Amino acid sequence: MTRPPEPPSSAYWYGGGDDAARELLEAVRVFRRSDEVMRQRASREMDMNVTDLRALRYVIAARLRGEPVTPRDLTEYLEISTASTTKLLDRLEATGRLLRRPHPHDRRSVVVEATDEAHREVRDRLTRVHHEMFEVARRVPEHCRGAVRDFLLGLAAQVDEPDGSAAAVATGEARSLDEDGAGGSPARR
Repeated sequence: MTRPPEPPSSAYWYGGGDDAARELLEAVRVFRRSDEVMRQRASREMDMNVTDLRALRYVIAARLRGEPVTPRDLTEYLEISTASTTKLLDRLEATGRLLRRPHPHDRRSVVVEATDEAHREVRDRLTRVHHEMFEVARRVPEHCRGAVRDFLLGLAAQVDEPDGSAAAVATGEARSLDEDGAGGSPARR
């Protein structure tokens, strides 16, 4: 599949002086666009919107970890309103992808579970691409993997916390401060 061309590179976005760093950031931009296209394609093929697919993947991943998911968990994860969450759950339940069951420990709450059919559908659509992505990751030399991980976590933290406070934690700078006795909390992994 051909994708739309990326906007021309320029120092406007990233400043000048370090072409290799700019190329890294442009590669991330290309990946993010490709990832977005892949998710849109998967949601189209499954006849659901991207947010519904994100919710379904979250519920499946939580089940694999043995963690129950409540509607409130989905609301927080998806950063949508409770009314939007209710509509989302209604849609996914109507298509046979999710079930709402009584919470095992809280009678006032429910848990959300993906059906076996939903598990199969997600596996059929996404397993191949995830396997191929894993193979790309395996080709990164082992001695570089930590640096790549820290780079990506640092970008994620910067996007999440534009003031940069979380970036130090994600990239391990807080860890080194802590090891030097200057305080700070270790990075969450």
